[in-house]
Parts: sequence; C-alpha cells; structure tokens
Amino acid sequence: MQTVAVIGTQWGDEGKGKIVDLLATDADLVVRFQGGNNAAHTLVVDGEKFILRMVPAGALHPGKICVIGNGMVIDPFALIEELERLKAHSHPLTPDRLKISCDAHLVMPYHRLIDRAREARLGARKVGTTGFGIGPAYEDKMARSGLRFADLAKPAAFRTRLEYNLKEKNLYLKNVLKAKPVNAKSLMAQIGPMRRRLTSYIADTAGFVAEAVAAGRRVLFEGAHGTMLDIDHGTYPFVTSSNCVASAVFSGGGLPPGKLDAVLGVAKAYATRVGGGPFPTEIKSALGDRLREEGDEFGSATGRPRRIGWYDAVLARYAARLNGMWGLALTKLDVLTGVNPLRICYAYQAGGRRYDEMPPGRAALEKVRPLYEELPGWDQDISGARSLADLPENARRYLDRIVELGGTKLSMVGVGAGREAIIVLENPFLS
Repeated sequence: MQTVAVIGTQWGDEGKGKIVDLLATDADLVVRFQGGNNAAHTLVVDGEKFILRMVPAGALHPGKICVIGNGMVIDPFALIEELERLKAHSHPLTPDRLKISCDAHLVMPYHRLIDRAREARLGARKVGTTGFGIGPAYEDKMARSGLRFADLAKPAAFRTRLEYNLKEKNLYLKNVLKAKPVNAKSLMAQIGPMRRRLTSYIADTAGFVAEAVAAGRRVLFEGAHGTMLDIDHGTYPFVTSSNCVASAVFSGGGLPPGKLDAVLGVAKAYATRVGGGPFPTEIKSALGDRLREEGDEFGSATGRPRRIGWYDAVLARYAARLNGMWGLALTKLDVLTGVNPLRICYAYQAGGRRYDEMPPGRAALEKVRPLYEELPGWDQDISGARSLADLPENARRYLDRIVELGGTKLSMVGVGAGREAIIVLENPFLS
C-alpha cells in the first residue's frame, strides 16, 4: 500500500507516535493533518525520550520528509522551540525536510490567554483544554479572521491584520473575560525574528503531497488525539477543536478522496482519558492508580494525570466503522501484566435497554452502565516478546477477544516503551 493513515480510536494518548515512528521507516513522507501543540507524541529511541508536539514523528528518521498540513493550527514560537530541541539532539530539520502549509493557521499569544481565561470562568463546568489556544485559533479560522503562514510573506499586511486582531482580542480579554491583555509592543517585537526563522519552511503542501503520490512515493498520515475527541463525532462538548477521524486526511492533509489505501487504528489495551466528559469504563479504585503509574499515564503536553478505564469494545466498533479501519495496533499490553481478572466492556445498558453500538447523542454516555466480561490475566513479563507465540496463553486470549468484539484484525501489539518493543503482524506499507 502507498498511502496509510494512523488514527486514534479512543480519547487520544493511544501511542500513535510510536506506531508512526515504526511505519516511518517504510514511508517517504510523514504528514500531520490536524490539531496543534495540544497533542504530543512520546517516542523512546535508544533509551532517549522525545516528545514531539507539532513536528511529525518522521523527524527522528534521517532522510524522511515531514509535512505540517493546512488542517493544523501552529504556535510559531512553540514550533521554533521544538525545532531547536531537535537540532540540539542531532535531529535538525532543514527546509528540504520540513514543509509547512502556507494555509496552516497561526496560534497567537492572545489565543492562549483567551483559552485559559475561559476555562477559569467555567470553573466546575470546564472542558479540560490544554490552555494552548487551539480552540480560539480554530474559531478565528472559521470566522475568517485568522492569520495564516502565507501571510508571513507580506510583512506590512500581516502587521496591519495583527494590529486589528490585537485591538479586538484585548477588548474581549479585558472587558469580558476580565483577564490581562496582550502587550502589543512586545508581541510586535517578536514577529520579525519569528517570520525570518520560519518563512523558508512555507510551501504548498497539498500540491507537494499530490506530486509525491503521483510519483509513487509512500505517504504516512499522522493523526493526533482520538476518535472520541473529534469535534463532530466525539463526546461533545468534551472534545478537541478539530476533526480527528480518517476523513480529515483529505481536508487537512491535501490528499484527494479515494487515494487513501489503509487506515490503521491505534488503541491501548485498556483506556485512558484526559479532562472532563463521559468515560463509561473508568476505574475509580486503587487499580486505576496502579495502572496510571505503571503505564506512565500523564499527559505528554501538559503532565496532567490521565483517567484510567477498562477496554471498551463498544467504542472500538464505533471507531472501526467511522474510520473504515484496515487494522488495529494495540499498545501497552505489558501494563496489564499482573492484573487478574481483566475486564472488557462488550455492551452498555441504560433505561432497561442494551446497546451494542454507540447510543445516539454522546451525552447518553454519562448514563450508561458498562456490561463486562472477565478474562484471566497473566503474571509473566512480556516486554521481550517479539511474536504472538512469545506471549502467555492468557495474553493471547485477551487479544483474540478484543479482535472478536471489535471486528478489526490485529496488525501490531506493543509490549514496552522502546521503539523495538512492538510485535508486528502486518505492516500496511508492505501488504
């Protein structure tokens, strides 16, 4: 296959970065197509930990071209910091290896301030955003008042539009949100160096991707967040501000419809969620605390502790249908070692009715009761397993049941944090 998308099937943090990093070996281009630095992909390479927030995971593979698509919103100052960190760790990205869409929108300091002030005002009703300004930046995009990377090429016009936006946003911050406004003089002083640093990376990425596909090059599309955080299909309003499902590859990455060969969904062997919102299988006990510590379940972008839950096959079926999944990559199976019994949610119950599929209206998830089946666990260390045959019988049973309930074939199984700790059953690029 030539074009492959990696998509999260839960509430994000499924380990997509690790899967993208593995597949990048066989890809020519790695394209990120939505979200911003509110997403972070954690990779462990030769014992060294890397956290990538905007740059695609292909950055850690020499010679691979990384593309930041038009569907993303980019904090330019945070991007510069990320590029500098990669350079300091011997992974420099020059303009021939990193392309930023001219149509990608900029996240400005006033977006961050608005984001945080709104969350503070909501109090107990807050959504649980990262506070990085992603939502307000997408709002400006839809309101046609946003600033795009293409605007950086026209300094005078950019400055005029930025000054107008600053006046409007500062009035809103001061008079409505009762928050400190942006220092216009300080921001203007930062714009010149930022523009000079990033202008050489700007490109027509949709055209670049189209040319690569026409030339027969392999293209990997890297998703952020997860299906249940999708602005349209997730647990609204406790979602992110972009489309996270596979169809967003076409609008946010520039790939023409019909040109995507495979969608590889990624899920943890259990479930996690950051922030507010419904979480039917949440474990509110010492076991949840234990899995959080053993799985290092703290947000890569924020450090916030993640909520922990059992594997939810209802959500798995929903994600498989919505994304048209070719296969499933299951991560962090090793974290479940020593848990006995294991539970899998196979259906919901609410109001005397059983739901085998997602109930209409995501708010219904607040009221459902998960129906579980139990499976025996295992105690053996599985971090060294490199084939299914290396796994204990009960671990294989657990995987078999996930496949049976989810209806999607198993493609990969993660058994540890390192780049090499993945059992590869089928690589979509080699199929």
